[in-house]
Amino acid sequence: MGLATLRSNPDAQGSRIGNVNNSTKEIFVAGGTGYMGRQLIPELLARGHRVKALVRRGSESKIAAGCTLVTGDALDKRSYVEKIAPADTFVHLVGVAHPSPAKAAQFRSIDLVAGKAAIEAAVDAGVKHFVYLSVAHPAPMMKAYIDVRMECEALIQQCGLNATILRPWYVLGPGHRWPYALIPFYWVMSKLPATRDGAQRLGLVTLEEMVAALVEAIESPVQGVSIRGVPEIRAAVKLS
Repeated sequence: MGLATLRSNPDAQGSRIGNVNNSTKEIFVAGGTGYMGRQLIPELLARGHRVKALVRRGSESKIAAGCTLVTGDALDKRSYVEKIAPADTFVHLVGVAHPSPAKAAQFRSIDLVAGKAAIEAAVDAGVKHFVYLSVAHPAPMMKAYIDVRMECEALIQQCGLNATILRPWYVLGPGHRWPYALIPFYWVMSKLPATRDGAQRLGLVTLEEMVAALVEAIESPVQGVSIRGVPEIRAAVKLS
């Protein structure tokens, strides 16, 4: 397997540590049984990386063979922090499934608590690179969801972690296909000067593009913090 050249965003923060790094990495994944995690972990294993995944008791069967399982609670760093080592990369994908404005309380009780726990655990474990799944913003909706992600992004900055933050809006894939009907609308909005920026920032990305962007972030760690929005996610290297 190989990676094509990344078309990077010259305005993104953070600096690459060399070019795309295909050396074997030790990776700890929180959220590995979710929508993206179930696709990401097999890809990382196939690329020769060593992966540990944090799982709730009873969910072990959802993780790909070849991945080391760490049973714990994403809301409580004490349940897994000592098992992160020797990971050099922490990937945080934990979040409430099918987010909607009606789940504002869950965003704070689950997404925020899990995010803070992961960031603190990564610092405690001496992780060199933190990959965080955030959300595109600003946006005219999903304020509670965005607020939680922004709080976690701020904590990452405060803790001084080297981090790549990905900001998709809606990820198309199995069970997440209804927004395909909006593609003509997005095309029109992207052509109008008054709405072009918003259409690009809040554009749709595919699950394949997200996995490619996550793999690229993992294999190309940064110094400082790098923000990858929808245009950068779409431009990520294609897996082959």
